[in-house]
Amino acid sequence: TEAWVEAQNKATFGYLDNIPYREELRDRLSKLWNYEKIGAPFKEGDYTYFYKNDGLQNQSVYYKATSLEAPRQVLLNPNTLSKDGTVALAGAVASKDGKLLAYGLADGGSDWRTWKVRDVASGKDLDDLVQWVKFSSIAWMPDGSGFFYGRYAEPQEGQELTGTNENQRMFFHKIGDPQSKDQLILERPDHPKWGFSPAVTDDGRYLIIQNWKGSEPKSQIFIKDLQQSDSDVKPLITGFDAEYEWIASDGDMLFFMTDHEAPKRRLIAVSAKQPERSEWREVIPQTEDVLEGANLFGSVFY
Repeated sequence: TEAWVEAQNKATFGYLDNIPYREELRDRLSKLWNYEKIGAPFKEGDYTYFYKNDGLQNQSVYYKATSLEAPRQVLLNPNTLSKDGTVALAGAVASKDGKLLAYGLADGGSDWRTWKVRDVASGKDLDDLVQWVKFSSIAWMPDGSGFFYGRYAEPQEGQELTGTNENQRMFFHKIGDPQSKDQLILERPDHPKWGFSPAVTDDGRYLIIQNWKGSEPKSQIFIKDLQQSDSDVKPLITGFDAEYEWIASDGDMLFFMTDHEAPKRRLIAVSAKQPERSEWREVIPQTEDVLEGANLFGSVFY
């Protein structure tokens, strides 16, 4: 394979390098792209966070500030993660109190994610290291004590990029503990193709687990009552009959965007206490336009 790629590159660049106006195009595009780009800021705890790119940086830099007007400081510069630029920032999630930042790294374009934790005030990494995460987001507990994530078993040496990934399991990582002590939350060896993505309600009451299989746009939902440490993970929506995306919660009422009986999507409310379909309530009905997204601000959906 390496010999084939080398020969292919030799043939390709032997042709491209002889195009007389190629450098002129490169210079012109570089000038067009070379302007400051700043992402929308967001706030957690005492800090405001945002991404910024000076213009031609390979990856945008993650900044922190004590307010929108305060001087900004670099919290994480992914351009320094590796000398050859092959390690990418593949996700960054601040804890609700803004004191910790969990960030995921992807090496060489791999789908594997290694998550680390950085102390926001000092800018230094903690000892926490969570490996072999794939196809999963992370979800912080509101008190910053740890986060939920989905991972696969460590692959055999040499098969990291070629082995089959089955039997994803969901864990809770407590800050300060080694990964070997992480608490198993959910596994379904009877369904090896299933995967799980976590979310935690803003009030910290429920863990919402979206259950998917492959790339099929249909899902199930499981929940766990986080107010009871020994509570079981229970099914909320089953059947893989439609796509269900958790949006927000109000106490025991959970809101989902779905294409269930609505190809252009609608917003529904499902009670954690009475999840029967006969009890579902429609909040935003399907219209002629596709519902792309929804957010809850106070008591109003946008």
